[in-house]
Parts: sequence; structure tokens; C-alpha cells
Amino acid sequence: MYETIFKPHHINATPADLDGNNGIGRYILLPGSEGRAKDIADRFDRVEVKHHQREHNLYLGTIKAEGKKIDVATVATGMGCPSTEIIVHELFNLGAKRFLRVGTSGSLQPGLIHAGDIINVQASVRDEDTTRHYAPLELPAISSLEFVTSILVAAEKLGIGESVHSGIVHCKSSLYARELAAGPRSSENQAYLNLLAQSGVLATEMETAAIFIQSQLYNYQLMQEGDGPQFRVLAGAILAIIGTTDHLEESPEATAAINNSIDLAINAVTILATQELHI
Repeated sequence: MYETIFKPHHINATPADLDGNNGIGRYILLPGSEGRAKDIADRFDRVEVKHHQREHNLYLGTIKAEGKKIDVATVATGMGCPSTEIIVHELFNLGAKRFLRVGTSGSLQPGLIHAGDIINVQASVRDEDTTRHYAPLELPAISSLEFVTSILVAAEKLGIGESVHSGIVHCKSSLYARELAAGPRSSENQAYLNLLAQSGVLATEMETAAIFIQSQLYNYQLMQEGDGPQFRVLAGAILAIIGTTDHLEESPEATAAINNSIDLAINAVTILATQELHI
């Protein structure tokens, strides 16, 4: 069935583990942390855990739509594009084609977007080095329209539409220097973030660029092989706002945003799968 056996080094999985959904493969939810992967898996039915010594544990399961099961999975990417690139590469080469990041971010628009809100990411500023090894910076990192629209529909269904903002986010390589002003280039980094804010960028985080660029390239690769949803790669991102660039602390609002982002992700996958699988 599988012509080439790809051997992953950072997750414990086989192509059969990621198969399902009539050839589309499992819908993969990608948080940064192992703890959040467990929280996501708590929303699944029939959970099976594939442990790995690096703590990129893969949780396999199902969710339901109209009484029919949808095959899903979640695994932590770790922090930053270098780690994310590894996990997404291994998942794709094992057969995964649907990627939805479920993460956190800091608001760049404190007058508009507050702790407790959620970003439905449409595109990402590539202020990181990992994706430069894949494609020139002139190539934008964009999410799939199918995920963007499914997230919007899911937000209205859950009654949280007013707290969900769609737009562009900033993806960086450094948390403490680029965002939190550590080091001798603090004034330069702060000026850069101010420029992004004045350009309408909504929030800042560390993983979306890798997921989007890799998915765009994988999508082109599969489109050369055939037509239909099984020859498409889709990616999206949902980010809980946990503070601003100068105030990232635990709060009831941040906790609520994280929980709401997980519920939003599950519902968005259900809506997209219902369309793709004709449920």
C-alpha cells in the first residue's frame, strides 16, 4: 500500500497511524506543548497514545459529526519553527495532509485585541530563518481558505465570534530579544514590532510560518500527482491571546482563551470534515 517507508526520528508513528478519512488522512491539531496536546486529546474519543522519548507523543482518536466519526490526531511541535519544521515534515511524509495549529500569542494591537481573544490566522510575517531554507522571503506564508472559513463558521456556532479576529500575525525566531526586548538590540527590535503593529499585524508567535510554507510546498507536490481532496494539503492556525508584548502573564482571560481555542479547533475540524467527507 505504501511504496516508500519513511522512518521518523522524532515521533512514533507509521503511515497506517495517520491514514483515515477516505484517503484525506487524519486532521492533525498542532499545539506547541505536550500539556496542551493532552488537553486536546481529552476532547477525542477512542484515544490511543504513541509515546516518544522526546515527548512528541502522538495522540490518535476520533470526533463525531452527524453521528459519523472523523479521524483526528494531536502532537506537540515544540517551540519555534525549527522544531515545528521537523514534526510537520515527518507527519507529511507519513501521510498527513491537514494541519491546524492551536497555540498562543501576544497581541500587537492592545487597543483592539486583548487577553482572552483569539486570532484566526490568515497569513504570517516570515521573521524567522527556518523557512528561508525552503523558499525566498518574497513567497508569503498563507493559511488555507478552507480552514479560515471553517474557523469563522465554528466561532459563530460557539457564540464567540466577537472575540475572534482574522488577519496577519508575526512569526519570529526569538522570544526574549525580538518580542520582550532582551539584549543590546532592544530598541531596534521594539521599533520593528511597532512597524508591524502600524502595518496592521495582529499578534506575534513562533510557529505559523513553518506550518504554512511547508504546507504550501507539500500541496504543490501532491497537486502534481492527482486531483481531489486526497491530493491537497491544507493548513490553518488558531491562536489564543494571552497578553501583550510587554505583559505576558497567566490570567483567567488567558486560560479562557486557551480553552476556547481548543473548542474552536475541534469545531472547525468538524465543519471542514463535514464538507470534505460529505457527511
